[in-house]
Amino acid sequence: MSVLTRDEAQTRARLLDVHRYTIDLDLTAGEETFGSRTVIRFTARADADTFVELKPEQLRSATLDGQPLDPDTLDDNRLPLKNLTAGEHELRVDARMRYSRTGEGMHRFTDPGDGETYVYTQLFLDDVQRVFAAFDQPDLKAVFDLTVTAPQGWTVLANGITEHTGDGVWKAAPTPPISTYLVAVAAGPWHSVRTEHRGLPFGIHCRRSLAPYLDADAEEILDVTRACFDRYHEKFTEPYPFDSYDQAFVPEFNAGAMENPGLVTFRDEFVHRSAVTDTERQTRAMVIAHEMAHMWFGDLVTLKWWDDIWLNESFAEYMGYQTTAEATRFTGPWTEFGITRKAWGYDADQRPSTHPVAPEAVQDTASALLNFDGISYAKGASALRQLVAWLGEKDFLAGINHHITRHRFGNATLADFLDSLASATDRDVHAWAEAWLRTTGVDTLTPTLSRCDDGTCLLTVTRAGSRPHRVAVGLYDHDVSDDGHLTLRERREIDLPQTTAEPVGKRPALLLLNDGDLTYAKIRFDPDSFPAVRHHLSGLPDPLTRAVVWNALRDAVRDGELPPATYLATARAHLPHETDLAVAQGVLAFAHTHIANRYVRPEDRPAALATLADLCRDLIRRTEDGDHPGLRLIAVRHFIDVATRSDTLTAWLADGTVPGGPELDPELRWRILGRLAVLGATDEAAIAAELARDPSATGQEGAARCRAALPDPQAKHRAWQAMFTTDDLSNYLFTATAKGFWQPEQADLVRDYVPRYYQDAVAVAARRGPAIAAAAGRWAFPAHAVDADHLRLGETCLREADPVPALRRRLVDELDDLARALRIRRAHDDKEAKEAKETKEAAAQER
Repeated sequence: MSVLTRDEAQTRARLLDVHRYTIDLDLTAGEETFGSRTVIRFTARADADTFVELKPEQLRSATLDGQPLDPDTLDDNRLPLKNLTAGEHELRVDARMRYSRTGEGMHRFTDPGDGETYVYTQLFLDDVQRVFAAFDQPDLKAVFDLTVTAPQGWTVLANGITEHTGDGVWKAAPTPPISTYLVAVAAGPWHSVRTEHRGLPFGIHCRRSLAPYLDADAEEILDVTRACFDRYHEKFTEPYPFDSYDQAFVPEFNAGAMENPGLVTFRDEFVHRSAVTDTERQTRAMVIAHEMAHMWFGDLVTLKWWDDIWLNESFAEYMGYQTTAEATRFTGPWTEFGITRKAWGYDADQRPSTHPVAPEAVQDTASALLNFDGISYAKGASALRQLVAWLGEKDFLAGINHHITRHRFGNATLADFLDSLASATDRDVHAWAEAWLRTTGVDTLTPTLSRCDDGTCLLTVTRAGSRPHRVAVGLYDHDVSDDGHLTLRERREIDLPQTTAEPVGKRPALLLLNDGDLTYAKIRFDPDSFPAVRHHLSGLPDPLTRAVVWNALRDAVRDGELPPATYLATARAHLPHETDLAVAQGVLAFAHTHIANRYVRPEDRPAALATLADLCRDLIRRTEDGDHPGLRLIAVRHFIDVATRSDTLTAWLADGTVPGGPELDPELRWRILGRLAVLGATDEAAIAAELARDPSATGQEGAARCRAALPDPQAKHRAWQAMFTTDDLSNYLFTATAKGFWQPEQADLVRDYVPRYYQDAVAVAARRGPAIAAAAGRWAFPAHAVDADHLRLGETCLREADPVPALRRRLVDELDDLARALRIRRAHDDKEAKEAKETKEAAAQER
């Protein structure tokens, strides 16, 4: 599919005003295709040629101002519009379109649990042309008037209120002016819970097989929705700009959610079939708040071109976390952000693929799609949080409201945004933006305490980097009770680089830069503070403070400054005492996925897994009283994942419960079976029996993951063929199979597949499009194979095989992570060799 360039979009925007789309979709044409008829009314400002985008199975007919266009002139996804004259025009297009199995365009899904079928659109970033003809760029907004013919018994949801007019025909209220990528349709026999708030219809929807689970959580979901809606009306002077607010939880969704105005779509894993922690509920609340923020920032005011995606995503990310903290019962969103999302941003910003939060120019849509990453979300939100700390929330919101009012139902750029902020403050926001939004990389802040002999230490901070920072400095002393806790003496804010030498009184046990996590930077500890971290980390009183410390340790491991074994030892000592769910989950995930699976040598991995298993046992024992069900669930999950013997897991599965709880729900049963498959302690018959017990969509994914994980050559061959040869797997089943295939325990068995991966991944990515390309690059990548030969194979692929952009970006990132793992192992080896040499020399001297 041809990509749209920035220059082409600017040329077309200067030429056209698009007024209205009248779209008629027929979803009764069969299981493979659907009908799409479109009428576009637009004005040309001058005589010129242009084109409209469409990616049909068959272009039946097209007319421009009543004159037929030759369907054979359709070139890939572009239908030329030749010899346009200045003035009004009408384009009519009749096409047959293909349903998607990859979550792009019009995705079709049949629920294996009950046989019901559902379809929904995901038109971001340039997939509208898979559904109807359009001038597909964000700054050609128009009114959309939609009619859908659906099978009897289906309900059709859209951006506006829909009405069933009879004979399966549904009519949606015309939208205000919106961008093409924001048009949304979701059709099927939905289970719906409807209500009204502030005079607007609200609804939540899921497939029928999930109805009991949605009903169980409906009040919580609607409470969060109402609370965020009310809070945004306190923050924003512009009222909610659409006629209704529906939230549809849809199957096999590629993103977390999508901000279609009036009809937000979410991945339906947010309808929880199994037990979840309160942090997972908090995450769902944050995603609801994030997508609702887009109704103003993204939908009402939209970026002009994709170089400003951060204006959408960074803002919604910041607002999602902040509003969840302000308006809902959840008190720890920023802790979860710090331990999980921020780490995503730090990692992305240290790879070769890094880019500024606000790039100077994104040349085309393929390049733009690659920038929906940890930088546009987590780093951008961190930058905005730092901006609010520096600017003050009152002035920040004043600037935001000016921006929304000035550009409502229009498009805006970074320059527009900065001008709006500048109108509300005397501070130089343009200089701030140059330092924060136009640069790449992560600054590192290192404290030094000096002149402490007279009882008053001076703090100086060395900054590796160029950005200004407003940071809080936390000074912690040993608790007088000497029970291992640290007490906050003082927390003060300083500005870097302006602060030169800050008096801090007597030497603290721990001096912590960025306490409260207000800035985006790696931090280090002074030599006298590090022992306090090692011995008293769990005694820090605030979970966000502990998250900052754990992130600092994580960064030190990744930078080769802290041995992975030291991180594991610290986790072993302190995580059994942790009370915050997000911190426990984040530390265990990093310790398992990165340290045990990649950073330690293969011969040291069993010991690392044993350490993590012991840690999880301690957490399980500590939570036997039932007071900490979330911590217990996290500990049970991770114990399953790191188990090196099958006996305990087999007993749990046979009993249907963990002794003392929890009972094994479908998620835990599939998790145990997956680990038993890796260990060679189950077989196809057991997997088939479990699938008969749970024939749902998630059951199908669990079975695919387990089958791919079996340590059997034929099982590996079948999984490989399914991923890379047949093209039958949906996006979710591809990912599930990929997650099962590579296992560190089976390195010898799958060794010959590592070189095959590059050839086959390049081919499947080219055939199946960006969604499968991204999945092949992320989930099917042989991350367990940490060796120089693998790195050379990957580098050769990048140099010679010409992978499509979505796969190339993933490979660049994964190979950089592989190179980092090799450096960490070498640093560990070098340190051991040095210590051995020093021990030998000392022994020789003693003799």
